This record gives sequence, C-alpha cells and structure tokens, in this order.
Amino acid sequence: MSSTTPYGERRNASPRFLPPDPSVAAPYRLTPGLAVRVGVLGAVAIAVFAVLFIRLWSLQVLSGDRYLNAAQNNQLRTIRVEAPRGPILDAGGKVIVGNVPGTAVKLWVGDMPKKVGRYAMIKRLASVLDVPVDRLAREVDDRRVDPLTPITVKTAVHEDQVNYLFEHQSEFPGVQVQQTYLRDYPYQSLGAQVLGYIGEISPDELERTRRQKLDYRGGDKIGKAGIEATYDEYLRGKPGAAQIRVDSLGRPQSALEPRTVASPGNAVRLTIDIGLQRAAERALRYGVALARRNKSYNANGGAIVALDARDGAVRAMASYPTYKPSVYVGRIDPQKIAPLVDDAAAKRANFPGLNRVIQVAYPPGSTWKPVTALAAMQEHLLSPYASIQCTPTATYGKDKFKFKNWNPNVNKPMTLAEALATSCDTYFYTVGNRFYEQGGAFRSRLQEWATKFGFGQPTGLDIGNETRDTIVPTPAWRRQHFKTAWDRAWNPGDSIQLAVGQKDVTVTPLQMARFYAMIANGGKLVTPYLVSGVEQPGANGQPPVTLKQFTPDPPRDAGVDPGALQAVRDGLYAATHTKDGTSSGVFGAFPVPIAGKTGTAEKVVNLPGYPPGHIEDQSWWCGYGPADNARLVVCAVIENGGFGSSAAAPAALKVFEKYFRVKSGAQLLVNVD
Repeated sequence: MSSTTPYGERRNASPRFLPPDPSVAAPYRLTPGLAVRVGVLGAVAIAVFAVLFIRLWSLQVLSGDRYLNAAQNNQLRTIRVEAPRGPILDAGGKVIVGNVPGTAVKLWVGDMPKKVGRYAMIKRLASVLDVPVDRLAREVDDRRVDPLTPITVKTAVHEDQVNYLFEHQSEFPGVQVQQTYLRDYPYQSLGAQVLGYIGEISPDELERTRRQKLDYRGGDKIGKAGIEATYDEYLRGKPGAAQIRVDSLGRPQSALEPRTVASPGNAVRLTIDIGLQRAAERALRYGVALARRNKSYNANGGAIVALDARDGAVRAMASYPTYKPSVYVGRIDPQKIAPLVDDAAAKRANFPGLNRVIQVAYPPGSTWKPVTALAAMQEHLLSPYASIQCTPTATYGKDKFKFKNWNPNVNKPMTLAEALATSCDTYFYTVGNRFYEQGGAFRSRLQEWATKFGFGQPTGLDIGNETRDTIVPTPAWRRQHFKTAWDRAWNPGDSIQLAVGQKDVTVTPLQMARFYAMIANGGKLVTPYLVSGVEQPGANGQPPVTLKQFTPDPPRDAGVDPGALQAVRDGLYAATHTKDGTSSGVFGAFPVPIAGKTGTAEKVVNLPGYPPGHIEDQSWWCGYGPADNARLVVCAVIENGGFGSSAAAPAALKVFEKYFRVKSGAQLLVNVD
C-alpha cells in the first residue's frame, strides 16, 4: 500500500514505517552558537602554544649558553668517605699503631681532558706533587675502563702543594683535595714484621673481596701484611658517603654534604708487651754485636720470640734487620721501599721484610737434643740415669766415619742430665745410632715424636704466613727428594746427625719455642697467638668494651711421660747452673732460676768473597723461667753468630731481665757450644 505527497512523490507504504517521535532529540547539528564557542577555544589554544614557543625560543636561543653553564655547574657527585682505621694496642692498652689526619689528592679520570692536553696536565700534576710522571700516566691509562673510580695520586700532601692546587683549579680538571687518615707508628720500627702495613687495594684483591661479597671499592685501603691484613675486617671500619657539587671539569662548587656517617674501625689488642718487644729488638742488636766482637764477623741477623709457657700468648716477636712501616705511609720513596719489594735490594739489605721467627728455617743444632732425649725415652732406647760414655770422637757405619764431640777434652760417662748440661755430642750420637740399629720403622720413630712435638708443620699462629719449608727428614723423605741411590739411602750418619739437630733437619724459632714451652708446662703443646680481642672505645672515659674475645686453643697433651720430662728439665737446669753447664756463665748469677739449652748449628751460607759451600755457625739458645714454675719461654737465634753462649744466650738474658725487672751480675762466657 502506498500514497503520494501533494507534490506527487510516492511514500513508502510499508507497514514497518515508524512515524516521528516528538520525545526523541533531533540529530546533532553545528549551530551558530556552538561555532562561536569552538572558534574562541581554538584562538586560546593558539595563543597558549604561541607563548610556549616564544618561551622555548628564549630559553634555547637567547639564554641557552647561560642555562647550559648553570646545568653543568649543578652536577652532584657521591664521594666515599674514608672511615678512621682502628688502632692496634699492646697487651696493656698502649697504642702502637694509630692514626693522624692527613690530606690526599685524588684524580677523577672521567673529568680530565679527553685527549688534547691530557698528558700535559698529568705532567704538571706530577711536578706539583713530586710523584713520578710515568707512574701517574700509567695509572691514568689503566683507569680507562673505570673512569669513575678516583686515583689516589698522593697522600700526606704538604700545605704548600694544597694551596697551589686550590689557586690553579682551572688547570687541573678532575683533581680534588680530600681529608684522609694516615697510619701513625709512635714506636717507629718496633714489631714491624708483626704489625704489617696498609696500602691501596689492588685489582686482584678487589676481585677477591668481590667474590667474598665484602664491601670494598677501588681506591680503598686494605691491610697488606701482618696484623693489618689478618684483622682488616675489624680494623677498617665502615666507609660513609657524601655529596659535592662540581662543575663540568670536576671542580668543587660546594662543601661536602654528608649523607652517611663513616663508622670508625675497632681496636685490636695484641698479646705483645711493647716494653718486652723493645727489649727483644735491642737484645738482637746486642747479640749481633757480641758475635762480631767474638770474631764471628758475618753475624748479620737473627730472631727472638718470647711466649707465655702456659697458653702460647706471644709476648715479643723480634726480627733483625727490620724496617719502619711508615715507609708505606704518604708518598712512597722508591729507595726506602726497595729492600722490601725488590729482590736484589732485599738481598743486599739481608731481607728486612722477613719475619725470621716464622718465615726462616734454621738447623737447630744442640737445642734439638731434648727432642732426641724424649723420643728415645718414650721408645725405651734410653734410661736417663744410666751412663753413656762421652768421648772426644766416635765412629759409625761400615766406612767407620769419625764423628767429633765439640769438646775434645772430655772422656767420661754421663747421665742424660749431665749430657744435656755439657751438650755432649757423642752421647747423643750413641742415642741416634740406637734408633738406626733397631732398623725398619724405628728409623722414623724419632721423627714421629718430633712431629708430635710440632716440628715439620706450621704452629697455627693466628697471623699465618709461616714457612712450610721446615724439614723433619725420614727415610721416605730421602727417597722422595733425591735421585741417586747413594743420596736416597738412609745411612747411620743420617740418624746420628739428626740426633744432634744437624744435616737436613730445619725448624723455625717459633716451633722451637713452642717445644720448650711443652717441656716447661708439663707436656702440653700450646698454640701461639698474637691477638687477644677486638674492642670498642668506652663512652665518656669508660673502659673499652670487648666486642670479641679470641680464646686460645686449649693446650694439647703431647703424650710424653712425666718422668721423661722431668729428666730433661733437670738437664736444662743443670745447663744454666752447674760448673760445666754451657750457659751457666750467662744465667748462673741471674736472680730468677732459668733453664735452657745452647745450640751451635752448622749451616751452608753463601757469602760474598767465600767459596761455595761455606759453613757458618748459627748461635741458638732456648729456655724458660722460672725453672720450677715457668711463665716465659724465650728462644733466640743469631745468624752466623758462632757458639750458642757467645751471642744467643746473652741476648735471651736481656729479655728475661726486662720481663722479671731484675738485672744479672753474670760474667758472660764465650766460645762454648
């Protein structure tokens, strides 16, 4: 169905057609009012964008240089603030290593001229600070991979140098002057090898600490040796952080603004008594002088160690020649440090960096005879009260090799105590030969007991770094270390010379002191130690607070028969108090009863002007006091010093005098074993 309009148009007559609904709004159309509003909004937007464009043009074109300069002068740099290192104290609390304020010059490689002018600046800076230009240039070149870690150009910088750098900042981009802490040694060279030193962390050390997840950064200071190295984690403290505003050339534009406060390191307290340490070092020089006076002209070094016989606390550890740890502080003088880092210079100066107490192995000579005596009694090869003839010479082996006694004028039977007192060699040759004649495993029994007494292995000293080159020779050791059938064989002479501490056997002074402590305390093997605890200073004058106590390892029973120990103690007391005792002239008049043993050990020493294989006598003395209730063990060795009583025994006496605070009226004897 359809219809037409008045104009003749046909309408759709479909029943689906819907007529208009007056309640529904008409479709959207742009009315004149709406067009006006849109036009106003567009004009406002155009005006806003015009203002922004003009402002940006003003900033970029008219004021660009000024704002760029301001931005470059507004750079913040975070600086690691060094923590004061903790002091090292002696047993009585005296500061033996402390800190003093200083000035350091650091260089940020990233702020230096890129290419043009870089070497000229390095040359000028090296000249101002008086440091080697080639070393500084090499450090700058090495820092290319890490330009944000500063180079410490120099510490302990003089005030005139600091003032010059401040006045010429524009000539030294990337250079900053900072406050630092320098290690201070009020007792100078005392205990140098024990204390060690600090230095800037090396790349290898930095990598190692990173693997251990320790908070070290490039440029940090770290302990390099001795106490400083072993206890670095307690001494170093916790670094802080600060910010400083610098310009584009790295020049400071503001004061340091602290962000994190640095925490000072803790104090480490040693077992060493600084007064006894001084006495031991003076005693070494005295022993060398005595040796030269007695025509041992090549005497040139030595070691003394003093232990508490009851628990192994080290009261003194002296090595000669020595050095001043302060050579590592501030500007390092290549000439002063050469004997510590250069092999040729060290040899010329007789290796002052060595701690001879733990790092040098010597033949022990007659100080070894108590080892032989105890082992023989334990194996029932020796009765201490049965006599053995002490003769001028004795022959052993198929070839009838003749072994001599140091004293050719004696020929009489002796008990063990008499043989120890007079240091009869032929008595102990007989004992050594008894081990050999038993055959088989018996030829290593003496060595097995020596190992139980702590020889041939480190003592366990807490700072470590003990030599592993000490030797307790056995038949198996000879087969392993020698090639020819003759050298590989264990002959009677090997057991005989071992019995008197000669030929292949070598020990450190600390090993020997530990053994004599075992004799003195009734058969307990102590573990030597140098550090007793870590402390924090008390507030408002209060006593220090102990943060960590280092308890020594309990003494270990060496399994020696008390009767055998007493027999040896009787002999050691006789050696210092009977008429024929080898050191009675040194200790006989001392008010405190001392017991001990001399030693004269032959050693091949290559010296300028002498043929290869030249032999020098190493002067030894080891003992303890009081003899009936020992508190202190002292062991001394004077290199190339001659007879034991002519150099080492008088040196050891000086240590006892200081410890017991009494003087001796002894008339010192010379030229005896």
